[in-house]
Amino acid sequence: MVFSEEIVDEWVEIWNNYNLDMVRELFLDDERVTYFSSEKRGLIKGIDNLVEHHRGFGFVEGGKDNGNRLWLEDVMIEEFGESVVVKADWIFQRKGSDKQQRGPVTIVYVLEDKYRIAHAHFNNY
Repeated sequence: MVFSEEIVDEWVEIWNNYNLDMVRELFLDDERVTYFSSEKRGLIKGIDNLVEHHRGFGFVEGGKDNGNRLWLEDVMIEEFGESVVVKADWIFQRKGSDKQQRGPVTIVYVLEDKYRIAHAHFNNY
């Protein structure tokens, strides 16, 4: 299976439509998945905790359109066998606001049944 930027775009899409169902589709669906949030201190470990973390951001089953927008800039993708490291800047803008939040992100994908996110690390500038 070939890794492409479209795989990263799937992750961006779930943030723009707040689709909680897709968290289990895009991340490792087990206890190995880890995540450092830019909004919460400490390591989030395991898919159930990661789903709850997204629920805390307002994600719902089936998704919703709340007008907030997330995108990535300066995306760099490096492949290491069956693992891929994505480095980028994330930008988030709330509906009706001119203010943008931003910071660096590193996302590690591993090839299982398809490429899935094994670890993500967000920070703020």
